[in-house]
Amino acid sequence: MTEEQRCAVVRTGGYEGIQGGTFGAGVSAQSVGARGLCLHRLVMPAGSRGRPHLHAGHESAIFVESGRVEVWHGEELAEHVVLGAGDYFYIPPDTPHLPVNTGAEDMVCVVARTDPDEQEGVKLLALPDWLETRIGTLPVGAG
Repeated sequence: MTEEQRCAVVRTGGYEGIQGGTFGAGVSAQSVGARGLCLHRLVMPAGSRGRPHLHAGHESAIFVESGRVEVWHGEELAEHVVLGAGDYFYIPPDTPHLPVNTGAEDMVCVVARTDPDEQEGVKLLALPDWLETRIGTLPVGAG
C-alpha cells in the first residue's frame, strides 16, 4: 500500500479561518493529503459574523449541528436564509456568502468543500454598504 492509499485519523484541534469562525482540524490536503475534498467542523460564536467570501471554483455543503445561522448569499449578498439544527445548505462554486450568528448560542456546523486546500480557494469580498449598516457592528467570530 502506498502512502497516498493509507487511511488517516485527524484528532481535534483547529484554526481561525480567514473568513471568520474557528474550524476544527478536519480532513484536507494539509492534514491528510486529500486531493478532492475538505471537511471541517466550524464554530461561530453567538453574536458574531463571518467575512463575505466565496470559494473559487468549488462547491460547499453545510450541515448545521446546533444553533442557528443566517446566511446572506448570491450577487451583492442580496439573498437571505435562516438555518437551524438539522438543516443542510448547498453553495454553488463562486457564490458569495456570509454567515451571521445573531442568536444567543454558538452555531456549530460541518462544512464540506470540493477544494482540498483549507484556505487557498477562499476569496474575501467587500461587505456591501447596505449590509454594513445592518450587521457591521457584529464582530468577526473567532470561536
